[in-house]
Amino acid sequence: MSSVRNALRAAVGVFAALVVLGVAFPDSLFGLVTDTGTAEAALRLAVPITLAALGGIFAEKSGVINIGLEGLLIVSAFAGVAAAKLLGTGTSVGPIPSIWVAFLVGVLASTLLALLFAVVCIEFEADQIIAGLAVWLVALGIAPFASIVLFGTKNVQVSTLGDITIPVLSTIPYFGDVVFSANIIVYMMFVAVPACWYVLNRTQFGRWVEASGENPSALDTAGVSVDRVRYASVLISGVLAGIGGAALSLGHVGAFTAGGATMVNGKGFIAIATYLFGNYNPLGTLVATLLFSGLDSLQIGLQQAGIAIPSELVQTIPYATVIVVLVFVGRTRIPAAAGEHYDSGEDSR
Repeated sequence: MSSVRNALRAAVGVFAALVVLGVAFPDSLFGLVTDTGTAEAALRLAVPITLAALGGIFAEKSGVINIGLEGLLIVSAFAGVAAAKLLGTGTSVGPIPSIWVAFLVGVLASTLLALLFAVVCIEFEADQIIAGLAVWLVALGIAPFASIVLFGTKNVQVSTLGDITIPVLSTIPYFGDVVFSANIIVYMMFVAVPACWYVLNRTQFGRWVEASGENPSALDTAGVSVDRVRYASVLISGVLAGIGGAALSLGHVGAFTAGGATMVNGKGFIAIATYLFGNYNPLGTLVATLLFSGLDSLQIGLQQAGIAIPSELVQTIPYATVIVVLVFVGRTRIPAAAGEHYDSGEDSR
């Protein structure tokens, strides 16, 4: 926890210094960094990465390495938009508005794909890395294909979930505009992070997840099914990644695009890097995600400001920074049984 606290203190310190410099020099790069538009964009960009990373933490701490997070994001992003397009704008299914039904469809699609991944890895003991790559490649191919079949195009436009403004708190200078007058997906992220931290660190299930990834034999001896814990953990990763993917397409963008790369564009792989940087701690993962999304938002701002830096070079800043941070931090300890199959009868043979 000390490393997380130090990271949080460093992040707060750096942010406070940037705010001071931004206020003092509003027309400089510091002003661009602390601009409310840049901060709002950073929060929006952080949502799918954070939620996918939280799901990855559950899966990997239980012993199942889920590198198919990118595929889960793609499937949920497309399924959500497809359902919204087919249901139509302004309709409802019973008491539930169609846009929220579409959101749930996206989450369901990701969860089902995660269940398939879990069956292949746990029941049939397939190589988890290869299975994860297969999930990504299948999603990468099937989503654009289904989009063309259903709508005749790889780019589909729909309505969005909309923003929520919290009375009183939204009037706080700077933070009111950024945090308390935001898209509903941002609030989902802020609820999910402490909730996942609590489940992993303060509940019996969290202890089972950790034991499943560190010492599955001990968990089995205690009478708890390792397979059930791993199934549950992978399904949680599917649900959380599904929320992230649906939030990406239905939250602020209101579209699914797959001309060339999909709109997910590597966020699932960045999610893996962020939870490794955060040492499997949801709070540390959020800090790492905000670092990435903040840099990504900054590079967008630099391009919009017309600063004469090649856009291809600017776009590499977030990815290069994550690599550098991982190299220098380098203290992440992967769960001892991560990637290993467990057979409850292997000790008796």
